[in-house]
Order: sequence, then C-alpha cells, then structure tokens
Amino acid sequence: MDIKLSVPLITACALSLALPLLTGCGQATTPAATAAKGVSLPSVSTRELVEVSTYEQRLTFTGTVRAGNTTGLAFELAGKLDTLSADSGDKVSEGQVLASLDTSLLQAELTEINAALAQNQADLALAERTLERSQQLSKQSYVSAQQLDEIAGQKQSLLAARQRLQASRHATELKLQKSTLVAPFSATLARRLHNLGEVLPLGSPVFTLVQDNNPKAYIGVPVEIARQLAAGQQMPLRVGKQTFNTHIEGISAEVNPVTRTVELRLALPTDARVFNGELAYLQYQQTIDTEGFWVPVSALTDGVRGRWNIYVLRSQGEKQVIERRDIDILYTDDQQAFVRGALNQGEQYISQGLHKLVAGQQVNPVNPVAAR
Repeated sequence: MDIKLSVPLITACALSLALPLLTGCGQATTPAATAAKGVSLPSVSTRELVEVSTYEQRLTFTGTVRAGNTTGLAFELAGKLDTLSADSGDKVSEGQVLASLDTSLLQAELTEINAALAQNQADLALAERTLERSQQLSKQSYVSAQQLDEIAGQKQSLLAARQRLQASRHATELKLQKSTLVAPFSATLARRLHNLGEVLPLGSPVFTLVQDNNPKAYIGVPVEIARQLAAGQQMPLRVGKQTFNTHIEGISAEVNPVTRTVELRLALPTDARVFNGELAYLQYQQTIDTEGFWVPVSALTDGVRGRWNIYVLRSQGEKQVIERRDIDILYTDDQQAFVRGALNQGEQYISQGLHKLVAGQQVNPVNPVAAR
C-alpha cells in the first residue's frame, strides 16, 4: 500500500528535528559573555611602576688570602742536613732554631786557621825582637840599612798575614753561624721539604713559613674601580662564611697583563682565622646614573628572540587587559631587577604568577602596591 505524505506534514517534521540543534547552539558562550554573566576573572597581584634616576650596583671581586710573609727558608750554604728541630704544622717563634747542617769540615777549618794564627803570632813576636836588636846595633854600625829594611819588611808581612788569617777565621765563624737555620719571624711551618742526611744544594728551601697574625687579601679590580678607591678606605671582605671589616693598605701601580685588573692589598684583623690561599670576596657598591624601574624577578618573563618581557595592565573601558612589554635588564640581585624599556611612570604591572596568564587576557587586579 502506498503512503503519501502531504507537504505541510514534511515541513512540520523537519522543524521538529532542527529545534533541539538550534537550542543547543544557543547555549554556547564566549569568554566575554562569560565575564558579562558574572563568571570570576583570574585575580593578579599588581604593583605600580616607580621611575628612579640611579641605582646601586653591588659588585663582587675575587682574590686570595696570603700571609704578610710567606717564606721559603733555606741555608745560605750547601751541606748535609744534620738536625731538624721542627716539622710541618708546628708553631715557631722568632729566633727559634729549626735545623742545622753538619759542621765538622768547618770546625776543622777553624782549627787550622787558629793554628796558623798562633804560628803567625810567634813569628811576629820574633820579628819584633829582631827588629829592636837590629835597630840598637844599627846605631853602632853593626847592621846595615839594607838588613834593617829587610827585618822591618818581614814584620809588616807578618802583620798582613795575621789580618788575612783573622778575616778567614771570621768568615769560617760566619759559616758556622749560618749552618744553623732560625725562624726570622713568628710563623707556622706550612711544609718541610727535606729529610735528615740529605746533601742540600745552595739556597734550596728546607721549610715554608707562613707568618702568624699578619693576614692580607690580594684582590684584582677593574681600572675604573681602582681609580675610585684610596689607601685607608674601609671595605667589607668575605672569606668562607666569615665577613671582615678590612682597609686598603695599598693599590698597585700597574695593570696585570693577563687579568687586566689592578691589585689591591687589604689588611685583615690580626686575629682572623684564615688560611693561606683561601678565596676572598670583596663587595663593592657602585652608583650608576641611569633611569629605570625596580621590579621583582618574579615579574619577568622571557619573550621572543631573547628579549625579556613584563606584563602591564591596560584599561579597555571598565576592563583590565594584560599587555606584553619588551624591556632591557640592566642589573639584577637575588630578588629584584633594574629594567628599562616600553614602560611609563605609574603603570600597573603584574608582579607574580605569570605562568598562568597570556597577553590580551582580562584579569582582576588586587592589592596594588608601589615597587621600591
């Protein structure tokens, strides 16, 4: 049996099927419509941009701690090391005997010189008596003038020989003194470099001495910084976890050809517990004359092509919309950055939580406070 449907009936069915679809499409909303219906916007913490004309730049320069005197102590003579009275790590005082050489050869040499001096003294005494008798006989014409001159010349030769022997004895006595190694100042023995029985070459160090109670710090700084400093100026210095109030004892007169810096010598307190070779950090604050804004590091975000950005609020009627601005970072510390760029005095910027936001987004600013 054929079923025939009228046109009005077909039209009614089509409308009934399309109505739910049209109703569903009418329920879709845009972000703007959502905001208009009262859906909450993300809240952001903002601050006000405050422009300043200068900023303080804190610089840190590195150097080393060294004692006022660090000496490689050596004998002035070559010889065999006979005794050692101190070792590495020992505290020694000025004038304390530290080591000595074998002096048996020098003692024999001194004995020989003393014997030669005794013989010279005997010969000189005989020459003086002979000269006296010859002078008496010369008055009676028993001794010629030639013989008298020869006896006087012999006496002068013996006197000259005595001076030479006395000088030799003095030199040998000095060698004996210098065969004993003594501490030139109160110090700590950092190293012992030779052992008993070794034959030491001339000038070979036996100990390395680090002077006590005279620590210094040697720091290299750029030329422009060195020009701003003066001897006697107080400077904070950090060694390890210790911070000392030091003063500049001297400023070098030349630039290091390798580091292109000028060396400062700073005196630490005499009771500072530091070790030779420790790293020292000099902190220096420099005022830079340039205009910019202080912002927290949390307000920075990376942009395209290596640029840095900051999010600023821009008003669109009653709306607050995020706008991305390019900036240059001039200086940063642990918490804040000094920046300049497409920024204006008094503008509000977002100080934290940037990872949840995008440019063009409408937000709700809260708690606006001024940056430093």
